[in-house]
Amino acid sequence: MRIRSWVKWLLPGLGVKRWIFLLCAGTIGIGVGIALLAGGPLARLLLFREDAFVVFAGFLWILAGAGLVAFGVRGVVKAIAGALLPRGDPHLVEILSKERQLHRGPKIVAFGGGTGLSTLLRGLKQYTANITAVVTVFDDGGSSGRLRRELNILPPGDLRDCLVALAEVEPLMTKLFEYRFPGGALNGHAFGNLFIATMVGITGDLETAIQECSKVLNIRGRVLPATTQDVLLCAEFEDGTLVVGESNIPKVRKRIRRVFLEPPHASPLPEVLEAIFEADLLLLGPGSLYTSVIPNLLVQGMADAIRSAPGVKVYVCNVMTQPGETDGFTASDHVQAILDAAGDGLFTHVLVNGRSPQSQMLLRRYQQEGATPVAADVEKIRRMGFIPVVEDLISEEVLLRHDPRKLARAAIRLYRQVKAPAVGDRKSLGTGAPAP
Repeated sequence: MRIRSWVKWLLPGLGVKRWIFLLCAGTIGIGVGIALLAGGPLARLLLFREDAFVVFAGFLWILAGAGLVAFGVRGVVKAIAGALLPRGDPHLVEILSKERQLHRGPKIVAFGGGTGLSTLLRGLKQYTANITAVVTVFDDGGSSGRLRRELNILPPGDLRDCLVALAEVEPLMTKLFEYRFPGGALNGHAFGNLFIATMVGITGDLETAIQECSKVLNIRGRVLPATTQDVLLCAEFEDGTLVVGESNIPKVRKRIRRVFLEPPHASPLPEVLEAIFEADLLLLGPGSLYTSVIPNLLVQGMADAIRSAPGVKVYVCNVMTQPGETDGFTASDHVQAILDAAGDGLFTHVLVNGRSPQSQMLLRRYQQEGATPVAADVEKIRRMGFIPVVEDLISEEVLLRHDPRKLARAAIRLYRQVKAPAVGDRKSLGTGAPAP
């Protein structure tokens, strides 16, 4: 015989029965007190008298009952928190309060791939749980490329990075997903890639596999591939050279005329289109311009969906140029490349880094690889019809890249300014000066 769920609370071992009985006793006490204060037949029935003493006794019963209820509630909460939360975690009420705030946060859709998108997601998850990461799935190099060729699945690498970035699990679990085997038959493979590939084999499709991996990592938000169709990214260079394969494009080291998908009619997931239309804030980038950001826009119907979406639309420009893709590019060159690839109307604001790197050691290291800081030519961006917003977005801890906290804070502040602009905020937008 199946036990009803409410009866299970009374089974031995849960440590809550005493507190439930205390709650019941307190509730009865409050009821008795109210009855005494009401007077009349109930008071005479309970105390065989009807005078000032009855009123006093009624207040005592209510106070005693309220005290028992308070202790009972406290005991139940502590019993549940002790079972669900490991020692050292914050109090349950703090967790509930934080989760409630995060679920009330803005709905954000972020497009990209690789380290750029995962960096953004690490910052955004501190502000909202309503995040949808739309990830490119055109990689054909490294571990992802090998799994793509050998198992005939979509490349899992960028999806793995975004899942780990949004994860709310112990650090050891995230390290496990990022671990790469140092030798043998699995040499170079990331465990997370193998896990996703295995889940695809079990569930039968990538979308379901990502959902199950999201549960394992307890991610804040969701991760969706831009398309579930097997598509190759191709590039045409200014000298007419054609290259097939995302991993081969940066190796040519020539100026790119355009990138395109083969076959060209890949369609996005319905969930992606739904998220775009419901989004409060849409963020393009950061990430490799021609191999992460623009490819998402080439999926059939994606750019049109973004154009027609009512949310605030922002392009997040890279902080460093990328050898073989954006050599010598300024911020306005990045913007122009997106316009050339997918047309206008995809964003109204351009978020750019305005602080020059201070670490000469890191600068020299990047210069040796052919990378330089992206110049924030805000006046040219403004003349192109966009609103430039300049912020200190850079991190110099190990690499020259976006700082997750700074970037997320700037994006959320920009969204709030556009949605509810105050006089001071209105002045800061589009001036080329850092917002307060």
